[in-house]
Amino acid sequence: MRKYWFLTLLLCTSLLSCMSGTSSGSAQIGSDGGALNSGYIQNKGSDTMVNLALAWAEQYQRLYPDVRVSVTGGGSGTGISALLNGTVDIANASRAIKPEEVELAQGNGFTPVEFVVARDAIGVIVNPANPVQKLTMQQIAQIYRGEISNWKQVGGEDRPVVRVSRETNSGTHVYFLEVVVRMGSKTDKSIFSPDTLLLPSSEGIIAEVSDNPNAIGYDGLGYITPQVKTVAVAADDQSPYVLPSVETVNAKTYPIARDLYMYTREQPRGAVKDYLDWIRSPEAQTIVRELGFIPN
Repeated sequence: MRKYWFLTLLLCTSLLSCMSGTSSGSAQIGSDGGALNSGYIQNKGSDTMVNLALAWAEQYQRLYPDVRVSVTGGGSGTGISALLNGTVDIANASRAIKPEEVELAQGNGFTPVEFVVARDAIGVIVNPANPVQKLTMQQIAQIYRGEISNWKQVGGEDRPVVRVSRETNSGTHVYFLEVVVRMGSKTDKSIFSPDTLLLPSSEGIIAEVSDNPNAIGYDGLGYITPQVKTVAVAADDQSPYVLPSVETVNAKTYPIARDLYMYTREQPRGAVKDYLDWIRSPEAQTIVRELGFIPN
């Protein structure tokens, strides 16, 4: 269970300086061995990544109090739009940047630079009272397309299926649409069933599924709590059913896993470069594991 609130937060340099007992005027050493430039880094985007980004920022400012890191959520699409508009230094995304977004960036005179900073599994969740223990990718796709509308069609009770999803500006929504609902097909134009309940946060997904015995949802591995039940997923009828975990993602046996990204407008320099170098360091990747993600 994550220890950080889902909210917009500007971590205060002076407060962290006091906590660490380090003077903000003291010289700091960057991760590349050079002097770390003082700076203000604006970091925005993926709600899936916001708690991880907050944890990174908090720890980094303890180490380097001359650098301020402002972290906000809003969704992967929001973060990438802010990057295209030049209003953030780093965009967080739980999906890869789209070709049309790259084209917009190039029209503005730059090509975004991609950094894979962690990995995540998306767990498919149901209410603990639901007897369904496992589903194939095809069954999950049919549920979310509206082709399966009663739990008895997949071995459950005679109850209507309540579909719960993240909102459309969420990178998790986009990834789930492309990889699960459309089964990875570039030509499939299937969409979520119109009666799908769209919620703005991972916490909202957990709350709805834990309260509704008919609900099905999906969420990042680090957000899943004991209040919901994670179902085992099989890639197809001939494949084993697998639960999401660090081990099954690394073994590539769990079929709904993805990279998590940070994007910059150009090759980073100064404080931004040092911050991204640190994020990919063993110290920062330890935080990845602590918050339920998979280290890169």
